[in-house]
Amino acid sequence: MKVSQIGEFGLIDKIKKDAIFNKKRVVQGIGDDTAVEKINGGMYLLSTCDMLVENIHFLRNVISPWQLGYKAAAVNLSDIAAMGGKPTGILVSIALPKDTDTEYIEEFYKGLKSICKEYETNLLGGDTVSSPKHIVVNVTALGEVPPKDLVLRSGAGIGDVVMVTGTLGDSAAGLEIILSKKDKSIYPGLLSRHLTPSPQVKEGMFLASLGLITSLNDISDGLASEISEIAKASQVGAKIIAEQIPLSEDVKNLAQEMGKDPLNWALYGGEDYHLIFTCHDQDCEIIKKMFRKKFKKELYKIGYIVPLEEGISLQKRGLTEPIIRKGYNHF
Repeated sequence: MKVSQIGEFGLIDKIKKDAIFNKKRVVQGIGDDTAVEKINGGMYLLSTCDMLVENIHFLRNVISPWQLGYKAAAVNLSDIAAMGGKPTGILVSIALPKDTDTEYIEEFYKGLKSICKEYETNLLGGDTVSSPKHIVVNVTALGEVPPKDLVLRSGAGIGDVVMVTGTLGDSAAGLEIILSKKDKSIYPGLLSRHLTPSPQVKEGMFLASLGLITSLNDISDGLASEISEIAKASQVGAKIIAEQIPLSEDVKNLAQEMGKDPLNWALYGGEDYHLIFTCHDQDCEIIKKMFRKKFKKELYKIGYIVPLEEGISLQKRGLTEPIIRKGYNHF
């Protein structure tokens, strides 16, 4: 069987079998945004890694080296945020063609160090190797979280509300501008959301500290994929209400210009790096109020958790259709 036949998530299911050899240390292994281990001092250690491959995850002629360095760190810090954790350090391995200009690498690390400074995250080391043709970047991020603040994907319960921390589809719309070769000066905000995403680290720590949210995930592969991950881990279903999915005015305008459905960007585009979480219905308004006071921005209620047998669905104009888990898949 080829990896293209089972896909990324089928491959992960095969790999995670018989992976833990010291169960006393592990709180959460393969199957969430980060691994979670017990360490001395009463904290949990978070660890995660993500790889960016040229022509798969980025186009060198479109993204600047500064932006690439920033984004390489951002996607990893977002995983730490998705556990309610604080990032503490990263390690960077990079494979480079031998003819790469040193100025390119210096700019890459300037971008990476910029976001690390923003979130007080140390650059601890890594590795540099040669590549025959393309640039490959792998970042490992480390973080910590008090045990009481740790939030997994697996805590959602029937009747819980589904919420997100910001507008969706912006990054996919930015990519659409790049691929269609549309005038890049018209929607600079959409391009920025794609090229230099903002991980919701402070937002994740704050939400987790409230002790009121039941599950948490970051939106890296699209809303459809992330709500499916929460539903699978929690053994529940979910109903998402299309009219309540937050879309920016830029996304709506660009979609109209290009004859696209902006909901497809929100559901399946990915790389928004906002957080999706669940909470008890009675806690929804107090969480929204406290979040608004802290960050001067809104949370968005987009649906509900339902029994497993109801599956994962989208309610649109009063009609219900299944949501297909078809966010970004490497294979």
